[in-house]
Amino acid sequence: MATAAEQWVLVEMVQALYEAPAYHLILEGILILWIIRLLFSKTYKLQERSDLTIKEKEELIEEWQPEPLVPPISKDHPAFNYNIVSGPPSHKIVVNGKECINFASFNFLGLLDSPRVKAAALASLKKYGVGTCGPRGFYGTFDVHLDLEEHLAKFMKTEEAIIYSYGFSTIASAIPAYSKRGDIIFVDRAACFAIQKGLQASRSDIKLFNHNDVADLERLLKEQEVEDQKNPRKARVTRRFIVVEGLYMNTGSICPLPELVKLKYKYKARIFLEESLSFGVLGEHGRGVTEHYGISIDDIDLISASMENSLASIGGFCCGRSFVIDHQRLSGQGYCFSASLPPLLAAAAIEALNIMEENPDIFAVLKKKCEQIHKALQGISGLKVVGECFSPAFHLQLKDSTGSREADVKLLQEIINQCMNKSIALTQARYLEKEEKFLPPPSIRVVVTVEQTKEELERAASTIKEVAQAVLL
Repeated sequence: MATAAEQWVLVEMVQALYEAPAYHLILEGILILWIIRLLFSKTYKLQERSDLTIKEKEELIEEWQPEPLVPPISKDHPAFNYNIVSGPPSHKIVVNGKECINFASFNFLGLLDSPRVKAAALASLKKYGVGTCGPRGFYGTFDVHLDLEEHLAKFMKTEEAIIYSYGFSTIASAIPAYSKRGDIIFVDRAACFAIQKGLQASRSDIKLFNHNDVADLERLLKEQEVEDQKNPRKARVTRRFIVVEGLYMNTGSICPLPELVKLKYKYKARIFLEESLSFGVLGEHGRGVTEHYGISIDDIDLISASMENSLASIGGFCCGRSFVIDHQRLSGQGYCFSASLPPLLAAAAIEALNIMEENPDIFAVLKKKCEQIHKALQGISGLKVVGECFSPAFHLQLKDSTGSREADVKLLQEIINQCMNKSIALTQARYLEKEEKFLPPPSIRVVVTVEQTKEELERAASTIKEVAQAVLL
């Protein structure tokens, strides 16, 4: 029976072969021949043997010069000629052995050397030790971390907050936690380097709009809306984000948040707001640009900020709705894979928040001092002030460039050096020139803090004017 069945199958196969179209048989024949060729042909060709002598080989080896591991860097590069600070970089700073008034550190509220903050950090140091030696998911979550997150959420009036152990990694981790390949991010051209790294890690489609240009942003959103109508199925699964800074690190200008919120709802996008400079600075209670404009924090999908400026600690945080924040606990790279924030720094941040809540007048004081020096620096020979009058970090740029970035940097550095000789500590804004998407022009960054007195602000302004006139004219 089995033999008869096999013969019947064979007869059917032969019959099917005769009935098959000619082109079908030809195609199958070609495929069979191609498979045989791949199986039996060599996948590489042996190079002809070299008949070089041992001496000739040694000479070739001696002549060969490998490519340098890194490009050559001049010994005059600023990275090799840094200033050395002795003691805390607070109101007065000792640089290279010389005491100066500090106009370089982002210690906006003067909490870096606060006795209360230092006492809280010291008590935590004695209780927990120096570090954590583990990420949050692996025995790196301490009770003080949870206290800080709860305190931040309460202060910002959001449902939940999450803390990172490194300020730069906060927004750089948050962006790729939500935006993936195929999603679209609309971002300001002046975005800081941390945002740029987050965009790069997300592998999303990046659309850049001109700095603080709402009309240009809406143009891009309209163009995307037209594209979405061509492929509505794809549009339904494509997420759209608008990423901006509250106060821009590279320009000192404030984002037009009210207009951005209108565009968010009009074009169904999500807003990510980076507030490292505006948190603890803007608003009646220091809650940032949302409080400054009187905008509901619920209109913002995610807020991130560094704790390394106003809070005078280390690390950063994100805050928003619980379901948004909880997602970062599973996919925020800086949260999941870095050792958690040392408890002593978390305790210091909590105490700094307490001081901010107890002294809301401190923000008005800071604003007044910013406006004072901003006004006093107007009309400097050869320099222009770039930034809002209420921004505690703004820039002094050359009115007329020499045409060479290197020459511009040297001129500004000479101004800084002469100011330091007169006990005013300033610094240039530094960038990774080959990494920046849009490299800002060279500038002197001026940082204002509540500790600086009226007389010191006047002295700094007059010193900068005097030195700039001597160097540039």
